[in-house]
Amino acid sequence: MAKLSNKEKMKIPRQAMPEQDSAVRRNNFEEVNLGFTEELAKMEALRCIQCPKPTCVSGCPVGVKIGDFISLVAEGEYLKAAEKIKEDNMLPAICGRVCPQEEQCEVKCIVGKKNEPVAIGRLERFVADFERQHVGIREPKLKSKTGKRVAIVGSGPAGLSCAGDLVQMGHDVTVFEALHELGGVLIYGIPEFRLPKEIVKAEVESLRKLGVDFQPNTVIGMSDTVDELLSDGYDAVFIAVGAGLPYFLNIKGENYNGVYSANEFLTRVNLMKAYKFPDYDTPVFHVKDKNIAVFGGGNTAMDAVRTSKRLGAKNAYIIYRRSDVEMPARKEEIHHAKEEGIEFIYLSNPLEFLGTADGWLNGVKLQKMELGEPDASGRRKPIPIPGSEYILDIDMAVVAIGNGSNPIIQKTTPDLTYTKWGNIIVDENTMKTSKEGVFAGGDIVTGGATVILAMGAGRKAAAAINEFLNCSN
Repeated sequence: MAKLSNKEKMKIPRQAMPEQDSAVRRNNFEEVNLGFTEELAKMEALRCIQCPKPTCVSGCPVGVKIGDFISLVAEGEYLKAAEKIKEDNMLPAICGRVCPQEEQCEVKCIVGKKNEPVAIGRLERFVADFERQHVGIREPKLKSKTGKRVAIVGSGPAGLSCAGDLVQMGHDVTVFEALHELGGVLIYGIPEFRLPKEIVKAEVESLRKLGVDFQPNTVIGMSDTVDELLSDGYDAVFIAVGAGLPYFLNIKGENYNGVYSANEFLTRVNLMKAYKFPDYDTPVFHVKDKNIAVFGGGNTAMDAVRTSKRLGAKNAYIIYRRSDVEMPARKEEIHHAKEEGIEFIYLSNPLEFLGTADGWLNGVKLQKMELGEPDASGRRKPIPIPGSEYILDIDMAVVAIGNGSNPIIQKTTPDLTYTKWGNIIVDENTMKTSKEGVFAGGDIVTGGATVILAMGAGRKAAAAINEFLNCSN
């Protein structure tokens, strides 16, 4: 193909992502987005105008060289493009699926000033999938062994990212995971239809081949403390345990049978295969032909409500106390949910769960809201409308309004410095904690955030840990 001018490139429309038909996918757990073909990927890559100063990179928390890898895609050099991405991101197949590129790299795309931005995330996914499907995930070259040992607590995105960088630097890395499967929130929190488990397992296996030692079924703070890791021969510790303590609504009736936190509901379905009950013996409430309500407006709420639809819910509701404008979930997830028949109930706030005499949920009392002045986050504050209460019949509720920090680390490592919410306080440039040799990153520091922000923290910590270990020689 002849070289195109920037003016010609700007005329190429953004390529649509092939996806399962909504009438089909609402009944299965297979991936919704099917991925670009080579033809689509090349055409999308041609839309990149190769800015001399690519502003998109400044929006990427791990600093992927976006223009360089997209240029290679346009040339058909997909394997070289994968190598280029993995100079900065060891988990591209994951990030290409679940990261909110529209709020990060793509929002800074120069093409997007007049047209739709280049589909950076979709190209990243294409490149990662092409490599895995054609030659397998290739391992980078490692530096010589340093003899230094690092313990990483948690195998979610922050822990995996940190482990990938440190092992390439020549350090011995052990990752401790509380659950029996590796991947943290990538495994237990994100449904199969958004992030297939085989993708996560393949990325974890690539780190294992590099030499990362994974230890599942190990709760640090219970089996060993952070202090014991340091005294047992580890030269540094990176705490990446996430924010897995669910928040509840704190309203009457929350103890009725049929009320779940999103953490429990999604963990049972995603990790423990509750959707295959009784073949797998960890059930969820029998959803088929029932009315299900999910409370919240973020990506986790979308994951939970779309999962309930796939389990056979008759009616699946999102109940959100603000309007659709303030809803924080990705626009693509909201769009997919609406296509799948999810009903959105905006400007309604739960007051009380209702139930039967024998303790089973059968309804929720809601109050209509109106939007007032913006709150501290900049979103307009919801205000109750007096006398607007009404009852919605539901059989199951899932509360998806966020998570707090797990208290185990705080209880067993009191000499770390914490916020009043239990998050670990770190130097934001190095991820160093108040304790010598201990670093932390991801949701345990920031509270609930995105996969790519956690990965960015992991990479930042790895660089600081490497410097700390080199200085301690």
